[in-house]
Amino acid sequence: MKPLLYSEKVSFTYPQTHRSCGPLSLSLRQGESALVHGPSGGGKSTLARCLAGLIPHLYHGQMTGDVWIGDHNTKEMRSWEIAREVGFVFQNPATQMVASTVEDELLFGLENLGLPGEEIKTRLDFVVDQFDLNSFLKRSPHTLSGGEQQKLSLAAIIAMQPSVLIMDEPLSMLDSSAAYEFIDLLKEQLEEGKSLVFFEHRLPYLQDFPSLKRIPLGIAGNEQTGSQIPSLPYPEKAGAFSIHVQGLTVSFGKKKILNDLNLEFEGGQLVALIGRNGSGKTTLLRSLAGLQPFEGTIHVIGDGQDESDFPQLNMVFQNPDTQLFNPTGEEILYKIQSPNLELYEWLIQALKLEKYQETQPLLLSEGEKRRLALAIAIMHPHHHGILLDEPSLGQDQAHKDLLIELLKTISRAGYLVFFATHDIELAANADRMILIGEKGIIADGPTRNILQNHNAWQQAGLILPHWIAP
Repeated sequence: MKPLLYSEKVSFTYPQTHRSCGPLSLSLRQGESALVHGPSGGGKSTLARCLAGLIPHLYHGQMTGDVWIGDHNTKEMRSWEIAREVGFVFQNPATQMVASTVEDELLFGLENLGLPGEEIKTRLDFVVDQFDLNSFLKRSPHTLSGGEQQKLSLAAIIAMQPSVLIMDEPLSMLDSSAAYEFIDLLKEQLEEGKSLVFFEHRLPYLQDFPSLKRIPLGIAGNEQTGSQIPSLPYPEKAGAFSIHVQGLTVSFGKKKILNDLNLEFEGGQLVALIGRNGSGKTTLLRSLAGLQPFEGTIHVIGDGQDESDFPQLNMVFQNPDTQLFNPTGEEILYKIQSPNLELYEWLIQALKLEKYQETQPLLLSEGEKRRLALAIAIMHPHHHGILLDEPSLGQDQAHKDLLIELLKTISRAGYLVFFATHDIELAANADRMILIGEKGIIADGPTRNILQNHNAWQQAGLILPHWIAP
Protein backbone atom coordinates (compact mmCIF):
# COMPACT_ATOMS: atom_id res chain seq x y z
CA MET A 1 0.00 0.00 0.00
CA LYS A 2 1.41 3.39 -1.01
CA PRO A 3 1.69 6.09 1.65
CA LEU A 4 -0.91 8.86 1.69
CA LEU A 5 1.75 11.34 2.81
CA TYR A 6 5.47 11.03 2.17
CA SER A 7 8.25 13.54 2.71
CA GLU A 8 11.93 13.10 1.96
CA LYS A 9 14.54 15.28 3.69
CA VAL A 10 12.38 18.38 3.62
CA SER A 11 13.99 21.58 4.91
CA PHE A 12 13.33 25.28 4.50
CA THR A 13 15.32 28.51 4.88
CA TYR A 14 13.72 31.93 5.29
CA PRO A 15 15.32 34.67 3.17
CA GLN A 16 14.71 37.42 5.75
CA THR A 17 16.39 35.73 8.72
CA HIS A 18 18.36 32.89 7.05
CA ARG A 19 16.95 30.57 9.73
CA SER A 20 16.71 26.97 8.61
CA CYS A 21 14.71 23.99 9.81
CA GLY A 22 14.64 20.31 9.00
CA PRO A 23 15.31 17.95 7.43
CA LEU A 24 12.09 16.03 8.02
CA SER A 25 11.33 12.65 6.49
CA LEU A 26 8.18 10.65 7.18
CA SER A 27 5.87 8.14 5.54
CA LEU A 28 2.23 7.67 6.54
CA ARG A 29 -0.30 5.20 5.17
CA GLN A 30 -4.04 5.14 5.79
CA GLY A 31 -4.84 4.94 9.49
CA GLU A 32 -1.35 5.95 10.64
CA SER A 33 -0.34 8.97 12.72
CA ALA A 34 2.85 10.85 13.51
CA LEU A 35 3.94 13.25 16.26
CA VAL A 36 6.65 15.75 15.35
CA HIS A 37 8.04 17.33 18.50
CA GLY A 38 11.00 19.45 19.50
CA PRO A 39 12.16 22.71 21.04
CA SER A 40 10.36 26.03 20.67
CA GLY A 41 11.85 27.80 17.65
CA GLY A 42 12.99 24.52 16.10
CA GLY A 43 10.93 24.97 12.93
CA LYS A 44 7.90 22.78 13.61
CA SER A 45 5.38 25.29 12.23
CA THR A 46 7.48 25.81 9.11
CA LEU A 47 7.78 22.09 8.47
CA ALA A 48 4.03 21.71 9.03
CA ARG A 49 3.48 24.29 6.27
CA CYS A 50 5.80 22.28 4.02
CA LEU A 51 3.77 19.11 4.55
CA ALA A 52 0.52 21.00 3.96
CA GLY A 53 1.75 22.45 0.67
CA LEU A 54 1.65 26.07 1.86
CA ILE A 55 5.37 26.00 1.23
CA PRO A 56 6.47 26.58 -1.50
CA HIS A 57 3.18 27.96 -2.88
CA LEU A 58 2.44 30.72 -0.34
CA TYR A 59 5.71 31.25 1.59
CA HIS A 60 8.87 32.27 -0.19
CA GLY A 61 12.31 30.92 0.64
CA GLN A 62 14.52 27.97 -0.16
CA MET A 63 12.82 24.59 0.16
CA THR A 64 14.79 21.42 -0.37
CA GLY A 65 13.41 17.90 -0.48
CA ASP A 66 9.96 16.79 -1.60
CA VAL A 67 6.49 16.18 -0.20
CA TRP A 68 4.20 13.67 -1.89
CA ILE A 69 0.45 13.31 -1.45
CA GLY A 70 -0.31 9.94 -2.94
CA ASP A 71 1.36 9.96 -6.37
CA HIS A 72 1.62 13.75 -6.62
CA ASN A 73 4.46 16.08 -5.62
CA THR A 74 3.07 19.17 -3.85
CA LYS A 75 5.45 21.39 -5.86
CA GLU A 76 3.57 20.38 -9.00
CA MET A 77 0.05 20.52 -7.54
CA ARG A 78 -2.26 23.52 -7.48
CA SER A 79 -3.32 24.88 -4.09
CA TRP A 80 -6.96 23.84 -4.57
CA GLU A 81 -5.85 20.30 -5.45
CA ILE A 82 -3.83 20.09 -2.23
CA ALA A 83 -6.76 21.48 -0.21
CA ARG A 84 -8.97 18.59 -1.36
CA GLU A 85 -6.58 16.06 0.16
CA VAL A 86 -4.85 17.85 3.04
CA GLY A 87 -6.39 19.77 5.92
CA PHE A 88 -4.14 22.14 7.85
CA VAL A 89 -4.89 23.57 11.29
CA PHE A 90 -2.81 26.66 12.05
CA GLN A 91 -1.08 27.24 15.38
CA ASN A 92 -2.80 30.62 15.73
CA PRO A 93 -6.51 30.02 14.94
CA ALA A 94 -7.28 33.73 14.54
CA THR A 95 -5.26 33.74 11.30
CA GLN A 96 -7.53 31.04 9.87
CA MET A 97 -10.85 32.90 10.30
CA VAL A 98 -12.30 34.36 7.09
CA ALA A 99 -16.10 34.62 7.62
CA SER A 100 -18.33 36.96 9.62
CA THR A 101 -20.16 34.22 11.55
CA VAL A 102 -19.23 30.83 12.95
CA GLU A 103 -21.77 29.13 10.69
CA ASP A 104 -20.33 30.78 7.59
CA GLU A 105 -16.83 29.81 8.71
CA LEU A 106 -17.90 26.16 8.80
CA LEU A 107 -19.68 26.48 5.44
CA PHE A 108 -16.82 28.26 3.68
CA GLY A 109 -14.64 25.21 3.06
CA LEU A 110 -17.57 22.92 2.30
CA GLU A 111 -18.98 25.27 -0.33
CA ASN A 112 -15.55 25.69 -1.91
CA LEU A 113 -15.43 21.91 -2.36
CA GLY A 114 -18.57 22.19 -4.50
CA LEU A 115 -20.51 19.65 -2.43
CA PRO A 116 -24.29 19.12 -2.87
CA GLY A 117 -26.46 21.05 -0.41
CA GLU A 118 -27.65 17.92 1.39
CA GLU A 119 -24.07 16.74 1.95
CA ILE A 120 -23.06 20.19 3.23
CA LYS A 121 -25.90 20.13 5.78
CA THR A 122 -24.97 16.63 6.95
CA ARG A 123 -21.34 17.57 7.51
CA LEU A 124 -22.27 20.88 9.15
CA ASP A 125 -24.64 19.20 11.60
CA PHE A 126 -21.97 16.60 12.44
CA VAL A 127 -19.22 19.05 13.42
CA VAL A 128 -21.61 21.43 15.19
CA ASP A 129 -22.69 18.52 17.37
CA GLN A 130 -19.20 17.04 17.86
CA PHE A 131 -17.62 20.38 18.84
CA ASP A 132 -20.66 21.75 20.72
CA LEU A 133 -20.88 24.87 18.54
CA ASN A 134 -24.63 25.32 18.27
CA SER A 135 -24.80 28.32 20.61
CA PHE A 136 -22.03 30.09 18.65
CA LEU A 137 -23.36 29.77 15.09
CA LYS A 138 -24.49 33.39 14.68
CA ARG A 139 -21.52 34.94 16.51
CA SER A 140 -18.49 36.44 14.82
CA PRO A 141 -15.45 34.13 15.14
CA HIS A 142 -13.44 37.09 16.40
CA THR A 143 -15.67 37.43 19.49
CA LEU A 144 -14.84 33.88 20.61
CA SER A 145 -12.20 33.01 23.18
CA GLY A 146 -8.89 31.60 21.93
CA GLY A 147 -9.96 28.08 22.87
CA GLU A 148 -13.32 28.47 21.15
CA GLN A 149 -11.56 29.75 18.03
CA GLN A 150 -9.31 26.71 18.10
CA LYS A 151 -12.31 24.39 18.33
CA LEU A 152 -13.90 26.23 15.40
CA SER A 153 -10.78 25.96 13.20
CA LEU A 154 -10.52 22.24 13.98
CA ALA A 155 -14.21 21.72 13.22
CA ALA A 156 -14.01 23.61 9.91
CA ILE A 157 -11.14 21.44 8.68
CA ILE A 158 -12.59 18.13 9.87
CA ALA A 159 -15.90 18.99 8.13
CA MET A 160 -14.03 18.98 4.81
CA GLN A 161 -12.97 15.34 5.47
CA PRO A 162 -9.42 15.52 4.09
CA SER A 163 -7.43 12.30 3.66
CA VAL A 164 -4.52 13.83 5.56
CA LEU A 165 -4.87 16.12 8.58
CA ILE A 166 -1.86 18.21 9.62
CA MET A 167 -2.23 20.05 12.93
CA ASP A 168 0.09 22.68 14.38
CA GLU A 169 -0.38 22.60 18.17
CA PRO A 170 -4.09 21.70 17.97
CA LEU A 171 -4.36 21.15 21.73
CA SER A 172 -2.61 24.35 22.83
CA MET A 173 -5.70 26.45 23.63
CA LEU A 174 -8.08 23.66 24.62
CA ASP A 175 -9.02 23.00 28.23
CA SER A 176 -8.26 19.50 29.51
CA SER A 177 -11.76 18.12 28.89
CA ALA A 178 -11.94 19.59 25.38
CA ALA A 179 -8.48 18.19 24.62
CA TYR A 180 -9.53 14.66 25.55
CA GLU A 181 -12.78 15.01 23.58
CA PHE A 182 -10.85 16.16 20.52
CA ILE A 183 -8.38 13.30 20.81
CA ASP A 184 -11.28 10.82 20.91
CA LEU A 185 -12.68 12.40 17.75
CA LEU A 186 -9.30 12.11 16.03
CA LYS A 187 -9.10 8.43 16.97
CA GLU A 188 -12.36 7.97 15.07
CA GLN A 189 -10.84 9.79 12.09
CA LEU A 190 -7.87 7.42 12.25
CA GLU A 191 -10.16 4.37 12.27
CA GLU A 192 -11.84 5.74 9.13
CA GLY A 193 -8.48 5.63 7.32
CA LYS A 194 -7.28 9.21 7.69
CA SER A 195 -3.57 9.98 8.18
CA LEU A 196 -2.78 12.44 10.99
CA VAL A 197 0.30 14.51 11.78
CA PHE A 198 0.62 16.38 15.08
CA PHE A 199 3.12 19.15 15.72
CA GLU A 200 2.63 19.50 19.45
CA HIS A 201 4.19 20.40 22.83
CA ARG A 202 1.50 18.87 25.08
CA LEU A 203 2.91 15.38 24.65
CA PRO A 204 1.28 13.58 27.63
CA TYR A 205 -2.16 13.96 26.06
CA LEU A 206 -0.97 11.88 23.08
CA GLN A 207 0.90 9.18 24.97
CA ASP A 208 -1.73 6.52 24.19
CA PHE A 209 -2.67 7.67 20.68
CA PRO A 210 -2.83 4.69 18.26
CA SER A 211 -0.07 3.91 15.75
CA LEU A 212 1.78 7.09 16.65
CA LYS A 213 5.22 7.49 15.09
CA ARG A 214 7.36 9.88 17.15
CA ILE A 215 9.70 12.12 15.17
CA PRO A 216 11.97 14.36 17.27
CA LEU A 217 13.39 17.60 15.91
CA GLY A 218 16.48 19.38 17.17
CA ILE A 219 17.68 22.95 16.86
CA ALA A 220 20.34 23.89 14.33
CA GLY A 221 23.71 24.11 16.01
CA ASN A 222 22.56 21.87 18.88
CA GLU A 223 21.55 24.91 20.92
CA GLN A 224 20.80 24.02 24.51
CA THR A 225 17.95 25.71 26.37
CA GLY A 226 18.29 25.72 30.12
CA SER A 227 15.72 26.85 32.67
CA GLN A 228 18.25 28.71 34.82
CA ILE A 229 17.73 32.47 34.63
CA PRO A 230 20.69 34.84 35.04
CA SER A 231 21.43 35.94 38.59
CA LEU A 232 20.34 39.53 39.17
CA PRO A 233 18.19 40.93 41.98
CA TYR A 234 14.85 41.87 40.44
CA PRO A 235 13.85 45.47 41.39
CA GLU A 236 11.79 45.04 44.55
CA LYS A 237 8.38 46.56 45.14
CA ALA A 238 8.64 49.36 47.68
CA GLY A 239 5.32 48.96 49.50
CA ALA A 240 2.81 46.21 50.31
CA PHE A 241 -0.59 46.42 48.61
CA SER A 242 -3.76 44.50 47.87
CA ILE A 243 -6.14 44.65 44.91
CA HIS A 244 -9.86 44.32 45.60
CA VAL A 245 -12.40 43.21 43.00
CA GLN A 246 -16.01 43.72 44.06
CA GLY A 247 -19.18 42.90 42.12
CA LEU A 248 -17.30 42.54 38.82
CA THR A 249 -19.82 41.97 36.03
CA VAL A 250 -19.13 41.93 32.29
CA SER A 251 -21.80 41.44 29.64
CA PHE A 252 -21.50 40.97 25.87
CA GLY A 253 -24.95 41.83 24.58
CA LYS A 254 -27.46 39.90 26.66
CA LYS A 255 -24.92 37.30 27.78
CA LYS A 256 -23.13 37.79 31.10
CA ILE A 257 -19.56 36.55 30.81
CA LEU A 258 -18.69 37.41 34.43
CA ASN A 259 -21.34 37.92 37.08
CA ASP A 260 -20.74 39.59 40.46
CA LEU A 261 -17.20 38.32 41.04
CA ASN A 262 -15.47 39.19 44.32
CA LEU A 263 -11.73 38.59 44.60
CA GLU A 264 -8.73 39.91 46.49
CA PHE A 265 -5.07 39.74 45.45
CA GLU A 266 -1.92 40.71 47.30
CA GLY A 267 1.46 41.79 46.05
CA GLY A 268 3.95 38.94 46.11
CA GLN A 269 1.42 36.31 44.98
CA LEU A 270 1.79 34.01 41.97
CA VAL A 271 -1.81 33.16 41.02
CA ALA A 272 -3.10 30.77 38.33
CA LEU A 273 -6.60 30.98 36.83
CA ILE A 274 -8.10 27.78 35.38
CA GLY A 275 -11.43 27.25 33.61
CA ARG A 276 -13.09 25.79 30.55
CA ASN A 277 -12.93 27.47 27.16
CA GLY A 278 -15.24 30.48 27.22
CA SER A 279 -15.50 30.68 31.03
CA GLY A 280 -14.34 34.31 31.11
CA LYS A 281 -10.64 33.99 31.97
CA THR A 282 -9.44 36.47 29.34
CA THR A 283 -12.30 38.83 30.20
CA LEU A 284 -11.25 38.86 33.86
CA LEU A 285 -7.64 39.64 32.93
CA ARG A 286 -8.69 42.40 30.54
CA SER A 287 -10.88 43.92 33.26
CA LEU A 288 -7.97 43.98 35.72
CA ALA A 289 -5.80 45.62 33.06
CA GLY A 290 -8.41 48.33 32.43
CA LEU A 291 -9.01 47.15 28.87
CA GLN A 292 -12.56 45.86 29.33
CA PRO A 293 -15.65 47.89 30.33
CA PHE A 294 -17.25 46.38 33.43
CA GLU A 295 -19.68 46.97 36.27
CA GLY A 296 -18.44 46.85 39.86
CA THR A 297 -15.18 48.15 41.31
CA ILE A 298 -11.49 47.31 41.13
CA HIS A 299 -9.19 49.29 43.41
CA VAL A 300 -5.88 49.20 45.27
CA ILE A 301 -5.41 49.44 49.04
CA GLY A 302 -1.99 50.28 50.49
CA ASP A 303 1.22 51.26 48.71
CA GLY A 304 0.40 54.93 49.21
CA GLN A 305 -2.64 54.70 46.91
CA ASP A 306 -6.03 56.27 47.40
CA GLU A 307 -8.74 53.62 47.75
CA SER A 308 -10.30 54.85 44.51
CA ASP A 309 -7.12 54.18 42.51
CA PHE A 310 -7.15 51.54 39.79
CA PRO A 311 -4.24 49.05 39.80
CA GLN A 312 -1.43 49.49 37.30
CA LEU A 313 -0.95 46.05 35.72
CA ASN A 314 0.68 45.23 32.39
CA MET A 315 -0.88 42.45 30.31
CA VAL A 316 0.62 39.86 27.98
CA PHE A 317 -2.13 38.98 25.48
CA GLN A 318 -3.01 35.48 24.33
CA ASN A 319 -2.20 36.47 20.74
CA PRO A 320 1.20 38.25 20.77
CA ASP A 321 0.72 39.56 17.21
CA THR A 322 -1.62 42.21 18.65
CA GLN A 323 1.23 43.64 20.77
CA LEU A 324 4.10 43.66 18.26
CA PHE A 325 4.47 46.44 15.71
CA ASN A 326 8.11 47.60 15.60
CA PRO A 327 10.48 46.50 12.81
CA THR A 328 13.22 45.14 15.12
CA GLY A 329 13.96 44.30 18.74
CA GLU A 330 13.45 48.01 19.54
CA GLU A 331 10.02 46.67 20.53
CA ILE A 332 11.09 46.04 24.14
CA LEU A 333 12.36 49.59 24.79
CA TYR A 334 9.74 51.40 22.70
CA LYS A 335 8.52 54.65 24.33
CA ILE A 336 10.37 54.00 27.60
CA GLN A 337 12.08 57.12 28.88
CA SER A 338 15.34 56.41 30.74
CA PRO A 339 15.05 52.59 30.53
CA ASN A 340 16.75 50.37 33.08
CA LEU A 341 19.33 48.85 30.73
CA GLU A 342 20.56 46.41 33.37
CA LEU A 343 17.02 45.01 33.60
CA TYR A 344 16.83 44.92 29.78
CA GLU A 345 20.02 42.85 29.48
CA TRP A 346 18.78 40.55 32.24
CA LEU A 347 15.44 40.04 30.49
CA ILE A 348 16.78 39.18 27.05
CA GLN A 349 19.17 36.68 28.66
CA ALA A 350 16.50 35.19 30.91
CA LEU A 351 14.06 34.81 27.99
CA LYS A 352 16.71 33.58 25.51
CA LEU A 353 16.15 36.51 23.14
CA GLU A 354 19.77 37.75 22.73
CA LYS A 355 20.21 36.60 19.14
CA TYR A 356 16.88 38.04 18.00
CA GLN A 357 17.49 41.69 18.94
CA GLU A 358 17.71 42.75 15.28
CA THR A 359 15.02 40.36 14.02
CA GLN A 360 11.62 41.66 12.94
CA PRO A 361 9.31 40.46 15.75
CA LEU A 362 6.61 39.04 13.47
CA LEU A 363 9.21 36.73 11.89
CA LEU A 364 9.77 34.95 15.20
CA SER A 365 8.15 31.64 16.10
CA GLU A 366 4.95 31.77 18.16
CA GLY A 367 6.84 30.78 21.30
CA GLU A 368 9.51 33.41 20.72
CA LYS A 369 6.87 36.09 20.09
CA ARG A 370 5.23 35.25 23.41
CA ARG A 371 8.55 35.59 25.24
CA LEU A 372 9.12 38.93 23.52
CA ALA A 373 5.65 40.16 24.56
CA LEU A 374 6.45 39.10 28.14
CA ALA A 375 9.70 41.07 28.03
CA ILE A 376 7.76 44.15 26.88
CA ALA A 377 5.25 43.83 29.72
CA ILE A 378 8.00 43.46 32.31
CA MET A 379 10.21 46.21 30.92
CA HIS A 380 7.46 48.85 30.84
CA PRO A 381 6.43 50.33 34.21
CA HIS A 382 4.05 47.95 36.01
CA HIS A 383 3.49 49.44 39.42
CA HIS A 384 1.55 46.48 40.78
CA GLY A 385 2.42 43.52 38.56
CA ILE A 386 1.71 41.66 35.34
CA LEU A 387 -1.13 39.63 33.85
CA LEU A 388 -0.51 36.80 31.38
CA ASP A 389 -3.05 35.09 29.13
CA GLU A 390 -1.98 31.55 28.18
CA PRO A 391 1.76 32.24 28.64
CA SER A 392 2.91 28.68 27.86
CA LEU A 393 1.48 28.49 24.32
CA GLY A 394 4.22 27.56 21.87
CA GLN A 395 6.71 26.79 24.64
CA ASP A 396 8.60 23.53 25.06
CA GLN A 397 9.16 22.11 28.55
CA ALA A 398 12.53 23.81 29.03
CA HIS A 399 11.05 27.21 28.19
CA LYS A 400 8.06 26.55 30.47
CA ASP A 401 10.47 25.78 33.30
CA LEU A 402 12.29 29.03 32.53
CA LEU A 403 8.99 30.93 32.38
CA ILE A 404 7.76 29.75 35.77
CA GLU A 405 11.13 30.54 37.38
CA LEU A 406 10.94 34.07 35.96
CA LEU A 407 7.37 34.56 37.19
CA LYS A 408 8.36 33.37 40.66
CA THR A 409 11.26 35.83 40.66
CA ILE A 410 8.89 38.73 39.87
CA SER A 411 6.34 37.70 42.50
CA ARG A 412 9.04 37.23 45.16
CA ALA A 413 10.04 40.86 44.52
CA GLY A 414 6.59 41.90 45.78
CA TYR A 415 4.53 42.15 42.60
CA LEU A 416 1.29 40.37 41.70
CA VAL A 417 1.70 37.83 38.90
CA PHE A 418 -1.66 36.50 37.70
CA PHE A 419 -1.91 34.16 34.71
CA ALA A 420 -4.75 32.33 32.96
CA THR A 421 -3.89 28.98 31.43
CA HIS A 422 -5.19 25.60 30.28
CA ASP A 423 -1.80 24.13 31.13
CA ILE A 424 -2.61 22.62 34.52
CA GLU A 425 0.97 21.40 34.88
CA LEU A 426 2.17 25.02 34.62
CA ALA A 427 -0.55 26.21 37.00
CA ALA A 428 0.54 23.64 39.57
CA ASN A 429 3.61 25.83 40.22
CA ALA A 430 1.52 28.80 41.42
CA ASP A 431 1.06 29.76 45.07
CA ARG A 432 -2.68 30.09 44.60
CA MET A 433 -5.14 28.61 42.12
CA ILE A 434 -8.59 29.89 41.14
CA LEU A 435 -11.08 27.61 39.36
CA ILE A 436 -13.75 29.50 37.44
CA GLY A 437 -16.93 28.16 35.86
CA GLU A 438 -20.00 29.46 34.07
CA LYS A 439 -21.56 30.63 37.35
CA GLY A 440 -18.46 32.20 38.85
CA ILE A 441 -15.63 31.14 41.14
CA ILE A 442 -15.80 27.43 42.03
CA ALA A 443 -12.70 27.16 44.19
CA ASP A 444 -9.95 29.53 45.34
CA GLY A 445 -7.03 28.71 47.59
CA PRO A 446 -3.53 27.26 47.92
CA THR A 447 -2.70 25.32 44.76
CA ARG A 448 -2.10 22.00 46.52
CA ASN A 449 -5.55 22.18 48.16
CA ILE A 450 -7.28 22.91 44.84
CA LEU A 451 -5.48 20.04 43.09
CA GLN A 452 -6.82 17.68 45.78
CA ASN A 453 -10.39 19.01 45.51
CA HIS A 454 -11.83 16.53 43.00
CA ASN A 455 -15.37 17.83 43.50
CA ALA A 456 -14.28 21.32 42.39
CA TRP A 457 -12.73 19.96 39.18
CA GLN A 458 -15.91 18.04 38.46
CA GLN A 459 -17.98 21.19 39.01
CA ALA A 460 -15.69 23.08 36.62
CA GLY A 461 -16.20 20.39 33.97
CA LEU A 462 -12.47 19.75 33.78
CA ILE A 463 -10.48 16.53 33.81
CA LEU A 464 -7.43 16.63 36.08
CA PRO A 465 -4.75 14.74 34.10
CA HIS A 466 -3.39 11.72 35.94
CA TRP A 467 0.26 12.81 35.50
CA ILE A 468 -0.24 15.95 37.61
CA ALA A 469 0.41 15.18 41.27
CA PRO A 470 -1.06 17.47 43.98
